[in-house]
Amino acid sequence: MIKWPFDWLNFGFGVDEMSNNNPPAMILVEPQLGENIGSVARVMLNYSLSDLRLVRPRDGWPNPSAIPMAAGAFDSGVFVKVVDTFEEAVEDRDYVLATTARPRGMNKPILSPSVAIPELPDQAGIVFGGEQSGLSNPIVAVADAILTLPVNPKFASLNLSMAVGAICYVLGEARGNRGRFENSTQNTQERAATKKELLGMLQHLEVELDAAGYFFPPEKTEMMKLNIRNAFAKANWTEQEVRTFRGAIKALSKGRGQALKQSKS
Repeated sequence: MIKWPFDWLNFGFGVDEMSNNNPPAMILVEPQLGENIGSVARVMLNYSLSDLRLVRPRDGWPNPSAIPMAAGAFDSGVFVKVVDTFEEAVEDRDYVLATTARPRGMNKPILSPSVAIPELPDQAGIVFGGEQSGLSNPIVAVADAILTLPVNPKFASLNLSMAVGAICYVLGEARGNRGRFENSTQNTQERAATKKELLGMLQHLEVELDAAGYFFPPEKTEMMKLNIRNAFAKANWTEQEVRTFRGAIKALSKGRGQALKQSKS
């Protein structure tokens, strides 16, 4: 028997400990598989979301099958709230999006994540239906808008955790999250090369190419130089890249000189 060291009906480390301001609640209506609930918790925590609400989970809660797929998300920040009705799940939400891929024949805004997510107001809830039948029309009817993913219309069925993951990704992107590269020096912007620096490098290259006999026949020299300059100008060089390439040109020219000396000796 699994022992639960905490109250699994309503437990977690608290929304206030997460980094997002006013993160939306993820609401699963009648989810069936514990594995999917665990996967949802995992992907939520990947994107710093913590408010997970379950409406009448088929196999009850807690569900041991959720633990492996959650990969520790329940221990590290995802707060689970279990309720009996949809109304209880959204009673503190000011704005509700119902996710569905099926037309419902309702006069209601139909939004894509790229449009809806960046404009989410405070206290929003995003509602997902169960694995087998999705959301019922009465639930969709009371939502403020329909949220739908740009899926293949001939194969629109998404796994529950996949659907939540797609929405979580857009939420993270809208907040400008950069994952583990947030404070990385790898993302430091280097200074762009000036035109003077770039022209200096090109002139250096042309001198060495001329010395190596590259520009042949003579009547095509100018066109060849134009082609080289045009190609190099497209690369958006940085100052460091210009210095590095000039060093490479210098090394090649020295190597050519040494080869000439050896051939004459």
